[in-house]
Parts: sequence; C-alpha cells; structure tokens
Amino acid sequence: MTHAALPRTLWFTRCPVPTATGIAADRHWLTDEFAADGITVRSLQEAAPDADRAAHYTHALPGLFREGGNVPALWARSRGERTRLVGLTWIEERQTVLVAPGSAIRGAAALRGLRLAVPQHDIAIDFWRAMALRGFEGALASAGLAPDDAVLVDVPAAGHEGQWAAELAALRRGDVDAVYVKGALAVEAARRAGAEVAVELDELPDPRFRVNNGTPRPITVHQQLLDDHPGLVDRFLAVLLRAADWAAGQPAEVDRILGAETGAGADGVAGAYRPGTHLTLHPGLPAERLDLLAAQEAGLRAHGFLPEPVDVAAWADPEPLRRATELARRTSTPRAQRTPSP
Repeated sequence: MTHAALPRTLWFTRCPVPTATGIAADRHWLTDEFAADGITVRSLQEAAPDADRAAHYTHALPGLFREGGNVPALWARSRGERTRLVGLTWIEERQTVLVAPGSAIRGAAALRGLRLAVPQHDIAIDFWRAMALRGFEGALASAGLAPDDAVLVDVPAAGHEGQWAAELAALRRGDVDAVYVKGALAVEAARRAGAEVAVELDELPDPRFRVNNGTPRPITVHQQLLDDHPGLVDRFLAVLLRAADWAAGQPAEVDRILGAETGAGADGVAGAYRPGTHLTLHPGLPAERLDLLAAQEAGLRAHGFLPEPVDVAAWADPEPLRRATELARRTSTPRAQRTPSP
C-alpha cells in the first residue's frame, strides 16, 4: 500500500486526432473525477505557459497521461523514460499518397522509381519525417516493393507554415512526384493544392501496410505514478472508457469535438474519418495491436529514430486497464457496442 502524498496536479496530453482523452476533456469528466480529491487536472495543450509542453514528446513528467502518436512515445521509452504502455487504439485516420494535379500516377505499384517527399523538421524527434517514411514503406510494400525501388527526396520544412506545406510546395514545384499525408488538415491542404490521390492506404486490407504514427496509437503513463498511485491511474482510464462509451452513441457530437481537436472544418473531418469512427475510441492491449506496434518499433529503429530498442511486450502493462474496466463496469451503464478493429 502506497503512502505517497496525492499529487496536486494530474496532467494529460493528446494529439489533435480522435481520442477518448479529447472526448473526456470536452465533457469535463476528468476535472470532475478528481475534484473531490483536491487534484487539479490540466491539459498541456491548454495550460498556461508554465506547462512543460515538451513533455508531450519526452514524457518527462511523472503525473502525465499521454494519448498520442507512437513515434514520440516509443522515442521517450527508448531514451530511458520510465513510461508504461497501458492502452492502444486503432483509428483509421485517412492516410494517402498525393500526386500533382493531372498526374496519371495511380496505385502503389506506380510509385516505383518516383521521387517521394520526405520532410525534415528541426525538432528533437522528427515524427513528421517518420510518418512519411513509414507511410511510403507501407504503400510500397503493399505492391511488393521496397523503399529502394523509389527515390527518397529530403524536403526541408524550415520557412514553411502549416502541416504538409513544405512537401506540397515541393510537389507544386515539380521537385518531387508524390507526398504522404494523413488526417483532417491534410484533406483540406490537399484540396487547396489541387493534389490528387494516388494511393488510399486506408483501403489496403492488410493492417500491416497502414501501421504508422497513429495506428496503433498508445496511451502511456509514468511508472512512478503507477507505483505511487495506481488507483488514480485506474480512475483516469475508467473515465476514458466512459468517454469512449458515450462517443459510441453520439456520432454528431464526436464530429463536433473532432473539429475542435483537429482545427479542421466539417469537410476535413468528414474526409479524414470514416463513418463509425465514433465506435473505435476504446483502448485495449490485444496481441494483434501489440504486434503491429512492435512492427512500428522495428521500422523506426531501422531508420535511426530510436536510440535503443523497445521491447513492446515488456513495455505493456495490462493491469491498469483491466482494473479500470472493472471499475467502469461497477460505476456506469453497460458498455456500448463496439466496431471490431485491429
């Protein structure tokens, strides 16, 4: 039994994508859950300048819950941060390979020999570059090709504002033949640029070809918080399960929240997220998702993004989510019907 004093603040952070954390924050359920304990719940994204926003990537904040892309999460663990993987979601978030207006390039096999844009950002962990590399790898592999069958072109992002801006500018200039993008803002950016879709990765039936920063998407916590206050972790996760249950019956509200989370308009949200996305927010740690995350770890390590290997199976701790599921069952209505996913 731990006797550590309760923390005064719990932090959460999430990426601008569909997450149970974002739903729970919108509903104010995280704040409500811990108010009686005298614990303030704060978001790294919305907190005052005193927040350590770099912790979204480093997770160097023991009281932090993170639901976001797997590239920074794996990187933080690889660097030695004592985080634990307590949940994974699999949410299709439209991944495409774009080509110039009027281009006849269609299908993954047509990428052979093409110049593929790989952005370069001056940040500690360049997850944008990682996404492009892994996206092109998935597309090429679906056609039996390898990265060496195409030409990877570095595209410096300095001086460009907005997601995908550097790559789309390179495409417009004719410096590259194809660009990888994903998400709601990418849908809007592609439409503004007049770019056309050559490959829809979401339509590839094998999920191995869709593995990337957000597929699967991890929920991580710090080992110190688990050691000192496992009950707080259980309660936080139970709120996320409640949020996912609520979302399963509220597709219009989920679209509204997604607009606020992503910063995209209704067309961008509709273009990026398939009908039924509101049913897929429940975290879990099934073997298939863990295997797909292990494949992502191997891919990132091969490209030099991870300084040390991460044993995904050893990183995962299923007990907090198991306890949270029991807690949610005792304190809420029966779980909503879910859509199966990897």
